[in-house]
Amino acid sequence: MTRTSPNELPRDAGSIAIYCAIVVPALLLIIGLTVDGGGKIRATERANRVAQEAARTAGQQLDAGQAITGTAIVVDPGKAVAAAQSYLAAAGATGDASVTDGGRQIVVTVNGPAYQTKFFSLMGISSLDVHGKATATLIYGVNGPEVP
Repeated sequence: MTRTSPNELPRDAGSIAIYCAIVVPALLLIIGLTVDGGGKIRATERANRVAQEAARTAGQQLDAGQAITGTAIVVDPGKAVAAAQSYLAAAGATGDASVTDGGRQIVVTVNGPAYQTKFFSLMGISSLDVHGKATATLIYGVNGPEVP
């Protein structure tokens, strides 16, 4: 390149454009992973908390007939599932509840609501599915579970 005057500096050859073309998308990807990944983690933690509280609520639905007579400390399956479903509906979530182990254990799974992405939507991923799960086990006695 030739100079027209002694004070003129050579023109920029565009080397910064290659650097920006590589670094900017990588930084946007890292920011997207941080924001949307963190958002999904928070949504999953919320789903797990909702499942835990629904399972706890279901675990309070004892079968009074067996508990009063001392036969067993178990939940009434119908009331327990209904209580869990009611809690899920009040929390704005959907899911399933089941009673296992002869009425001593309640398992609740939660589906959604899906996390709506902020940065990943630029890449065509508009939402991420969210699931949660919790188990409540009836324990009675001073030293843990006791079977009459």
